[in-house]
Amino acid sequence: MRVLALSPGSLEDQLDRLPALADICQKLNASLQVACDPQQAAPWKLLPCLDKLLPFSFEANPTLADWANLLGCVREPDFQICINFAEGQQVNLMLSMSHIPKRLAVEGFACTDQVSVGPGWTAQRLNPFLQALGLDLKADQFRLPLAAEALEEAREALPSGDGPLLLLSPSGQANDWPAAEWHQLPETIKSRLPALRSMVLPAELSLTKRAALVANADVVLSSCPVSQRLATYCGTPLVALGAEAADLPERQEIRCLSRPQELATLQSSDVLTALGF
Repeated sequence: MRVLALSPGSLEDQLDRLPALADICQKLNASLQVACDPQQAAPWKLLPCLDKLLPFSFEANPTLADWANLLGCVREPDFQICINFAEGQQVNLMLSMSHIPKRLAVEGFACTDQVSVGPGWTAQRLNPFLQALGLDLKADQFRLPLAAEALEEAREALPSGDGPLLLLSPSGQANDWPAAEWHQLPETIKSRLPALRSMVLPAELSLTKRAALVANADVVLSSCPVSQRLATYCGTPLVALGAEAADLPERQEIRCLSRPQELATLQSSDVLTALGF
């Protein structure tokens, strides 16, 4: 069986859709092709079920020729299911000519099964797409299938020592927790826990390498939505600065602290408490 996903949006949007598409493909023994912006495609490469990426920038005002090319790509393979996250007349016109028998979407005249976004945290809200296929999503159980080689390479890049590893991942945005606070926090913790190891997650690394470092950490402190999702999918304890509770699953090892507009005044004592100090 072949499944097609039409997936516009940001890197966070792609990450939010991973559990649903991975679960569909696993339970139906299906392969996956994804049409998305090439700059946002990295999350899909983490899934073993991925067969092919179809580069398509939904937000870049595609021309009629672009849509015709995409139609050619989706008509050639024998897709049985399309999970469509895109909206608009053009995508629906393209899908109506695709001959894909089951087309799921929140809205659009081309969909054969119309679904509504469900309750729960961000990834779990896609459960209605699975229910339309007779399946059930437990997004909190999804874990990134990272290769042993990637995990070992990440371990070699970690600071030496046997103490717990605190991985810092600031968003770098203008309204982020102040840089001085990020810099001072590990020193403050070391005064109480001398064996602590810490490092800042390099934003320029590939998503796979970032995920492998997250998986090797003992705890992640992050105001970056991408790193917060990686920690969630790796099962790594997380203190998520500026994240809404509805963005992430209810899990004992995940704590959401402050709001994005309040990070500039967030007290280090509150962060230390959230980290267990």
